[in-house]
Amino acid sequence: MCFVIAMRFVIDSLRRPLSSAGCATRGRWYGPDVAPVCHRSGKAGARLSARRFLVLAAALLMLLPPGTTLAEEPAAALSAPARVVVIPVRAQISPPELFILRRGLKQAIEDKVDTVILDMETPGGALGITFDILKALERFPGKTVTYVNSEAISAGALIAAGTDEIHFAPGAVIGAAAPVMVGGQEIEESMRQKIVSYLKARVRAISEGKSYRGDVISAMIDEDFELKIGEKIIKPKGELLSLTATEAVALHGDPPRPLLGTGIAADLDTLVTQLHGPGPHQITRLEITWSERVAQYLTAVTPVLLALGMLALFIEFKTPGFGIFGVAGLVLLGVVFFGHHVAGLSGHEPMLFFLLGLVLVALEVFVIPGTLVPAVAGGALMLGSLVYAMLDLWPNEPLNVSGGELVRPLVNVLGGVSLAILLFLLLLKWLPKGGPWGGMVLETAVGGTPASPQPLDPAPHPTDAASLIGRTAVAATTLFPSGQVEIDGRRYEARLELGSAAPGARLKVVGTSPFGLLVEALS
Repeated sequence: MCFVIAMRFVIDSLRRPLSSAGCATRGRWYGPDVAPVCHRSGKAGARLSARRFLVLAAALLMLLPPGTTLAEEPAAALSAPARVVVIPVRAQISPPELFILRRGLKQAIEDKVDTVILDMETPGGALGITFDILKALERFPGKTVTYVNSEAISAGALIAAGTDEIHFAPGAVIGAAAPVMVGGQEIEESMRQKIVSYLKARVRAISEGKSYRGDVISAMIDEDFELKIGEKIIKPKGELLSLTATEAVALHGDPPRPLLGTGIAADLDTLVTQLHGPGPHQITRLEITWSERVAQYLTAVTPVLLALGMLALFIEFKTPGFGIFGVAGLVLLGVVFFGHHVAGLSGHEPMLFFLLGLVLVALEVFVIPGTLVPAVAGGALMLGSLVYAMLDLWPNEPLNVSGGELVRPLVNVLGGVSLAILLFLLLLKWLPKGGPWGGMVLETAVGGTPASPQPLDPAPHPTDAASLIGRTAVAATTLFPSGQVEIDGRRYEARLELGSAAPGARLKVVGTSPFGLLVEALS
């Protein structure tokens, strides 16, 4: 009821004008006995206007929910806790820094973080990695902020330009983003002009709607670019622009706007307060351990590790038993998985597929040799898992098969397989016979001492085969699963139905086939 009365009073008060004679008529809903009240000049009129304002204000307060004040909602908004992730960018811009950033961004997306802060202190780095970092930042749906903790030089300035806001620590500097060679040498003039033109276009694209940012970063890239705001020349031609924290947040133009930075904060906690107001915010700092850094650097030599690992496994499959080559191959491939996993490029699924493929290959070698189906399926799973481990997958985003995401993993895997095959062929051609390598060649794998050639008996006639079934035979060669057996000094082609047998093993003839005897191992 109070709400209805207050609403009627507010509406009536807003639409009731004062007459030209200074007389205002009260609304009829107050009662028929209320007489008109005329506006008087002097103190009496002022008291009437003040009384009318207070009554109107009281009526407006009645419209608010019980227990609500006018200042309550903004204060609650300022104190709402936020989730913030701080990602360090503390070294030269290179693949390890890209892997750290990707891992942090993916975790932030999964945890539904509000703000990602790049804690930046870098002298610059590779231009290609810088573009990859900018693409990764575009995938984060929340706010991205760069905190220039000490310096953001060269590639660091370009990365900062790709974030939503740039804040500075006292005494921090940013700038000098001209492209140079890897060793620091100057680029040839025509090529430099092409690169500078492209960089300026990229900067304009990522800086649209962000005040003077595009022009400021262009002045850091191109020494021939003159930065002028109004009548004031910020940077003349012939030099590259670098800014201190105070210069970056200085106001220019009409209306006044910051040149590049949003503000200056003494530390990260102060910055979070400036961004989200006071409150018990959840701040997570991405920690990088020494073991992760070592593993991340190993990803740079992925094709070589793949080649050496596969080569070791090839050698292991060509020699009897399981030895050092099998262990080395598994360790090298495990290093590949470990490096990509800590870099944030894969989960546990690739490892599971690889282990399943390894089980199928072992099944073909040790249990049902000669069928080929498990070996082919296992090999496909192993190679596919290696490609899968190198894919750059992002949360809540489907894999774009038609894009270029598959190119680099496929090149790495195919390059590793090709290199492994080449090295294996070179080993077979140039390694000496005998010694520790003797198991790789047929002469010593047969076993026994060389003897004069013996004619191989043809497959027995079906009538004669019945007399051989049930007889005991001795393996004259390795049966893997096919080979030769000896019965009463005569050799026959034979095939094991299951497993393999070394020379000298005792076997039992269980049947015949058009290609020889069928045997099984005696326990």
